[in-house]
Amino acid sequence: MKLKLERPLAFIDLETTGVDVATDRIVEIAIVKWNPDGSEEKHAFRVNPERPIPPESSAIHGIYDADVANEPTFEALSKKLFKLLFDCDLAGYNSNKFDFPLLAEEFLRVGIFFDLSERNMVDVQNIFHKLERRTLAAGYRFYCGKILNNAHSALADTEATLEIFKAQMERYLGQSLEDDFGNELVPFDNTIESIHQFSKVQNNVDLMGRIVYNNDDVPVFNFGKYKGMPVTEVLTKDPGYYSWMMRGDFPMYTKKVLTTIKDSM
Repeated sequence: MKLKLERPLAFIDLETTGVDVATDRIVEIAIVKWNPDGSEEKHAFRVNPERPIPPESSAIHGIYDADVANEPTFEALSKKLFKLLFDCDLAGYNSNKFDFPLLAEEFLRVGIFFDLSERNMVDVQNIFHKLERRTLAAGYRFYCGKILNNAHSALADTEATLEIFKAQMERYLGQSLEDDFGNELVPFDNTIESIHQFSKVQNNVDLMGRIVYNNDDVPVFNFGKYKGMPVTEVLTKDPGYYSWMMRGDFPMYTKKVLTTIKDSM
């Protein structure tokens, strides 16, 4: 069964100053755009994060302050990146938890709302973990029969992620499989929407999963003392909770979603 692409699918990988979505910055972004006609476009940008890169982060991705000192800031690249991704669904590796939320934060910092609510987002890691449960390098070896060289180079990781995704489609499209409990399932069809649904771990309202939909499609808090309670119920019962979250170290995207829910009450 051939994969059906309605619009381009942009595979994204970020190298960053750290792993805190709310506070860390991008130092490199790579995009491999897979078009419906089968063609591919590759883009890679180094980014000046306007802050020192911690040594422990540089030790992982090999990017140091001197490497990005003369590179453009995210703000300088933002319009180009927004245009490049404007018509795309998104894909990546561990991207639903990290790359997409952090990218959305960077856009918000420069006054651009990178709306993800109408996009399909495919997390190749979630597909992999649900069906094979391995790491990126092991996945590359398992699906593609290759050794991943230049790991933590954004472009190398992005290209490897695209290769893994294509191999997953060859392996799983149209196939009946079993989950961990021996139940038969067809994981997805050849539409990105179905793959988007399968690759999700939970039904997030915001990108970081601080607010999620419950089984009745009601937004509920997914952390803290009000975990599992409807957001509107909490904000009615404890109006100060909204102010506490808006002052807190939560991602801007989470705050924007929370404000949207509050304004709809």
